[in-house]
Amino acid sequence: MTKPALRDDAALIAAGRRALTIEIDGLQATEARLDASFAAACRIALACRGRIVVTGMGKSGHVGGKIAATLASTGTPAFFLHPAEASHGDMGMITREDIVLALSNSGETPEVLTLLPPITRLGVPLIAITGNPASTLARAAQVHLDVTVPTEACPLNLAPTASTTATLAMGDAFAVALLDARGFTAEDFARSHPGGSLGRRLLLRVEDVMSRDAAVPCVTPDTTLADGLLEMSRKGLGMTVVADEAGFVVGVYTDGDLRRSLDRRLDVHAARMRDVMTHPCKTIGARELAAEAVHLMEQHRITALPVVDEHGKLAGALNVHDLLRAGVM
Repeated sequence: MTKPALRDDAALIAAGRRALTIEIDGLQATEARLDASFAAACRIALACRGRIVVTGMGKSGHVGGKIAATLASTGTPAFFLHPAEASHGDMGMITREDIVLALSNSGETPEVLTLLPPITRLGVPLIAITGNPASTLARAAQVHLDVTVPTEACPLNLAPTASTTATLAMGDAFAVALLDARGFTAEDFARSHPGGSLGRRLLLRVEDVMSRDAAVPCVTPDTTLADGLLEMSRKGLGMTVVADEAGFVVGVYTDGDLRRSLDRRLDVHAARMRDVMTHPCKTIGARELAAEAVHLMEQHRITALPVVDEHGKLAGALNVHDLLRAGVM
């Protein structure tokens, strides 16, 4: 290998832009060929009572792993099967209820072609994604999705670049079309991602993270400001809720209200909470998503919220630290 010539920043940026332009051209060519074959592939997948078994070798295998993961997380059960391992026992993972999605840019990958006879014997539908419609794999498939690209982004036209991008994009299009057809919702997505930040934002509700019962700072409108400040200090949420005798929230008193009270030089022993509280105040329902509480706090630049039940009565309290601990923000 010869020593590479040093290139200036402009030349490096130009090379990167050329690669992106070539890949964009490849995607546009792929989009133009999306036709009834794509719909047929989707219908096979929607009728499948088992799983989609994705397979591919080399770079196609890496792309196939991502496609299988995207399908599985968006409502279509799927897994990746390495074609070399399939020939040595893992073929048993495929059942008659499944379908196979095989990836190969050339359509002539030996490890993938080796799987064709057992797939045929099982009677399993085969969908192929290749860059060669005349290939052995394309001709053996019930449905072929063409991802032919004009050229690779690699200046040698050798390294899989534009072709793998087109294959990945086709897999995404396939997964999204199935997601849409199944009526897959944000809540469904969250159930597939319970451990991630997306899952927490879409599954956690205010009642899951709020302070309850004795931990909730609460006083009546007739409570003195001095006693209200003691309640705030004891509970440590940076505010106290002001509720009437029936338990309905009538206001809130926060650290910001305290600064304003001090500016007014109020007598903390004479002033009543009804005179200094913020009214009306922002509240949130216990059954609302915790992510909605984050939105409300950011929108109104506040750090704590009274939580109410379906009747509007005090049910708890929530502050920004509760949301941070829960990983919602």
